[in-house]
Amino acid sequence: MSFQVKILLLSFATSVVISMLFIPLLRKLKVGQSEREDGPKSHLSKSGTPTMGGIILIVSILLLSAFLYFDYSADEPEIATRLLPMIFVTIGFGVVGFIDDLKKVVFHNTDGISPKAKMAGLTVIAIAYVCMLVFIFKNGTDIYIPFADVYVTMPTWLYIIFGIIVILATTNAVNLTDGIDGLSTSVTTIILTCLTVISIIWGVKETTIFGSIVIGSTLGFLLFNLHPAHVFMGDTGSLLLGGAIAGIALYLKIPLLLLIIAIIPVIEALSVIIQVLYYKKTGKRFFKMAPIHHHFELCGWNEDKVVSVFSIITLIASIIGVMAI
Repeated sequence: MSFQVKILLLSFATSVVISMLFIPLLRKLKVGQSEREDGPKSHLSKSGTPTMGGIILIVSILLLSAFLYFDYSADEPEIATRLLPMIFVTIGFGVVGFIDDLKKVVFHNTDGISPKAKMAGLTVIAIAYVCMLVFIFKNGTDIYIPFADVYVTMPTWLYIIFGIIVILATTNAVNLTDGIDGLSTSVTTIILTCLTVISIIWGVKETTIFGSIVIGSTLGFLLFNLHPAHVFMGDTGSLLLGGAIAGIALYLKIPLLLLIIAIIPVIEALSVIIQVLYYKKTGKRFFKMAPIHHHFELCGWNEDKVVSVFSIITLIASIIGVMAI
């Protein structure tokens, strides 16, 4: 297990150094967050806080992935090659988020890229990733059923559709979870740790390596993202983390486990769906505000409490998830 710890610590240190270099630069460039007027009033003071911090994750993950790719290429070339699809889907989603953030913050286009263009970009990356797993890396089309200890093989066409839906749904859910200082970062780090622990238990080295890279990078970023945040990740970071989680889960053939270990992002997404449907039907709001973390804020919870409670729930869910395999 020592090699995972070394990778994690190296990623953490790299992320911290990059954060210390990038945050002042983002502040100097006035790449600041604009808060919603109809959101919690406590958030209005955050306007101007540097955003697009997901760039830190992109650079850190790319540097460590490149270093380890060349390091493993000498002795274990197959492991090095198998890192590539996970790097592709993670960084690819981060780049889509970066373009969206760039238009919003730098070019002052409050809408960013259009929803259709954004979804098209994410869908193309998702299709490419799933097809890589099936046709290039021959990962198969079977998925693990939690607690049952069995695999179910799906027809190739159905698995590709299923895989695309898993990636897009996971990414969207993680994106919705990003709304409070340190919330999305904390929750996704725990989920990624759970997936990496399963990789260690099953002896899947490539996902163990990549999971350790992302965990270390995210922990380094979290130091500057906790309340009061010095930097926000923006869509650059939330889409990247969603891609990493979905990518690793599909690679390990445990996408159904995300319904357990990613319970908080699932609830966040459901809260938005419920809010929209209920409002369309009744003209009233089911929650005080959606996603649900804002509902608890308006109920009197401070940000630290929301992050702590949601993180504890994710930790318990992750323990159950490990037991489910």
